[in-house]
Amino acid sequence: MTKQEWLDRDFYAALGIPSTASAEEIKKAYRKLARDLHPDAHPQNPEVEEKFKTVSEAYAVLSDPATRKEYDRTRRLYRSGTFAGSGFSPGAGSARARAGSGGFDFGDVFGSGSSFIVGDPLGGVGDVLGDLFRRAGTRTASARPRRGSDVETETRLSFREAVAGMVLPLRVSGPTVCTSCHGSGTRPGTRHRTCPHCDGVGARNRNQSGFVFSEPCGDCGGTGSIVGMPCPDCHGTGTGDRTRTISVRVPPGVSDGQRIRLPAQGEPGLGGSPPGDLYVTVRVDPDPVFERGGDDLTVTVPVTFAELALGTVLSVPTLDGRVSVKIPPGAHSGSTFRLCGRGVPHSGDAVGDLLVTVEVAVPSDLGHEADEALRAYARAEEIDGFDPRAGWAGNT
Repeated sequence: MTKQEWLDRDFYAALGIPSTASAEEIKKAYRKLARDLHPDAHPQNPEVEEKFKTVSEAYAVLSDPATRKEYDRTRRLYRSGTFAGSGFSPGAGSARARAGSGGFDFGDVFGSGSSFIVGDPLGGVGDVLGDLFRRAGTRTASARPRRGSDVETETRLSFREAVAGMVLPLRVSGPTVCTSCHGSGTRPGTRHRTCPHCDGVGARNRNQSGFVFSEPCGDCGGTGSIVGMPCPDCHGTGTGDRTRTISVRVPPGVSDGQRIRLPAQGEPGLGGSPPGDLYVTVRVDPDPVFERGGDDLTVTVPVTFAELALGTVLSVPTLDGRVSVKIPPGAHSGSTFRLCGRGVPHSGDAVGDLLVTVEVAVPSDLGHEADEALRAYARAEEIDGFDPRAGWAGNT
């Protein structure tokens, strides 16, 4: 990050907090934003990923008391016009720079011996800027491990396998750690050498218009080291392609589309850096009997009119056998009965319920005896004065 960017960015606004926020408020705001903007929750969304980086950068500055203090002091000076009063415009060169001497030097203008500021109540501005940008530069230049990429795959389970849970052997083909060099990329018995171009820092500075830009070293890829004698099997990459079998523990009650994360089972990092993660998306086939609603299962049982009118005991299927359900006389078609603890298992030892719905099945073709009996029943209903539509839609 350039000096101008440090002066222009409002890290407090990035976290949505006032400049008077306490350390606890800063931490609380960052945790909420980091959870909402985490790339794992928004895959392949560059805009959210950029916001996540901005929030992380803001927290890195404001969570460090010393860096936050220097940041606040520098911005107060910048807003008060102290820089402008010296004839300096951020981003432009000094008189010496315009004369071709190589760029603006903050230390020359704002150092302890500068005549631009007398009795500075905030302390030496040159010290503030120097400490601030030296600290930022150190973080930028430090070599960071290049974590491996995450890998995604799918697996398909039957409805009952997903409800019960299982340990699933999963075959994965792709890059993995080289078995000869164990990911180091060097020939066995040798080691990496310090990059001679960046002296092991992993970054190189570039001066442009009086500002110093830090960028990854192109010779070592930002790692700070290079392979002296490459591994003959992976040619220095530290990785190789192979097919492997991974045991995936599918928890009981997994739902269709749910992702299971297997840490460190993705692509290996370069030069022995940490590997990425493996994400397994579970697809669940529908069941011919049960439907699922959260942790509850539903089943519809066909019954006769006589069974509902007179009452009966039904044999109902569950995930682990059949159970008896008593239907009281006079139950209506569409009535639902709850069997506690017969549904889908979830966290801990808790289990959902089984909801049994009864529905009258009307025969499409009546036999002679059934037809005569039903007509006799209809006449008996009429004599008894039973009218199912009485009072319905204005009927009297």
